[in-house]
Amino acid sequence: MKILVCISHVPDTTSKINFVDDATAFDKNGVQFIINPNDEFGLTRAIWYQQKQQAEVTVITVGDASCEPTLRKCLAIGANKAIRVDLNPIDGFQVAQQLSAHCKEENYDLIIAGRESIDYNGAMVPGMLSAMMEYNFVTNCMALEIEGNTAKASREIDGGIESVSCQLPLVIGAQKGLVEEKDLIIPNMRGIMQARQKSLTLQPAVDSQIKSSISKFEKPALKGAVKMVDPDQIDQLIDLLHNEAKVI
Repeated sequence: MKILVCISHVPDTTSKINFVDDATAFDKNGVQFIINPNDEFGLTRAIWYQQKQQAEVTVITVGDASCEPTLRKCLAIGANKAIRVDLNPIDGFQVAQQLSAHCKEENYDLIIAGRESIDYNGAMVPGMLSAMMEYNFVTNCMALEIEGNTAKASREIDGGIESVSCQLPLVIGAQKGLVEEKDLIIPNMRGIMQARQKSLTLQPAVDSQIKSSISKFEKPALKGAVKMVDPDQIDQLIDLLHNEAKVI
C-alpha cells in the first residue's frame, strides 16, 4: 500500500504572533514552526500501517526551503521519503493543485491530510484534493481500518460519530482520535540519524491558479480591565453582567 501524508509547516501556538508590511504579511522572525498537529496524527497512523502492513509512507509539503526541517522530522518519525514542492503558496486551492499534480503521477492508495491547519483553519485542501483526484473522501476522520481494498472509517459529526465504508483510493482529513496524543512518535537518535540518509526530493511547482488572497491581518481586540466586585454587592454584579457584559 502506498500512503501519502500531506504536511503543513505551521507556527507553534505558543509563539508570539506579529504582522509586518502594514499588517499584510505574517512576521516569521522568532517564530517556532512545527508539524501541523492534525497532520501529525495522520502521519502516526500511516507509520502504524507501515509497521503492520509494510506500507510505503511518503510525506509532502508545498513550501519554501524553511519547511525542510519539518520534513526531516517526519523522516525521523519514520516516513520512507519526503517531497517538497518548491512554491510559496498563496491559498488552499493552489496547494491542492500542486498536490494533485504529484498524486496523479504516483497512484497512492491512501492520502492523509489534516482536517485543517492550525494557522489558517481553512479545512479546504483535503476536500479539494479529493475532488481533483476523484477519490473517496472522509473528513474529521477519527478512526480508520483498511483490509485489502476496503476502508472502514469513523468521523466526528454534530452530536455523534458516523461510521462509513468505501473502496480505496481514499483521501481523509485526519484529527485527534485517529491516534491519541500519547501515541505520537518522538524521534529518537536512531531515527534522526536515519533521516539524514533518506530521500528529500525537491519538486518544481506546476502552473496553478490562485482563487483567493489575504488583504490584511488583524489581531483580536485587547481585553478590557478586570472589574472586581465585592461579594456582598450582588446587585452591582448583576447590573454589570446585564448592561456591560451583556451575558444575562
